[in-house]
Amino acid sequence: MRLSLLPIFVFLMPLAEIAGFIVVGKMVGVWATLGLVILSALLGAALLRIQGIGILQRISTESRNGGDPGREMVHGAMIVIAAFFLMLPGFISDIIGLLLFIPAVRDLAWRILRNRIVVVGNSRAFRRGQGPGAGPQAQPSKPGTVVDLDETDFHREPKRNSPWSDQKRLED
Repeated sequence: MRLSLLPIFVFLMPLAEIAGFIVVGKMVGVWATLGLVILSALLGAALLRIQGIGILQRISTESRNGGDPGREMVHGAMIVIAAFFLMLPGFISDIIGLLLFIPAVRDLAWRILRNRIVVVGNSRAFRRGQGPGAGPQAQPSKPGTVVDLDETDFHREPKRNSPWSDQKRLED
């Protein structure tokens, strides 16, 4: 969607949602319409919780294996947007939200957005392509490497003049 069409969309969407309420309210009644709105909000919250945890695990796995987590990040963002649409009162936003929960629709959106999104990170796992970080040293480190420091390995004396110091300063 072009950026210049966004204000028109923002203005017309509530009008379309109100029209949807009127149409559905005439078909099934007021209480059933309110029940559907509440049910869709609860469904959005539940789907966000279930799907969101899975997406976070896939992003972590993809990053740990040295892959590009861009696709999973976009899928995660689309799931958050889908849950937001489901939690909004209205049937048109619910349809958009349900469509975004379908993996095939998210894959289609990813194919459209893929060339416009760049994932940037400082981790060596992100520097596997061409460029200054590429090469044999750009391989991801072994998982499970732990650096254990004792009090003798790491100790820092507080600075007396620091504003975060517990000691009183001369100016006070």
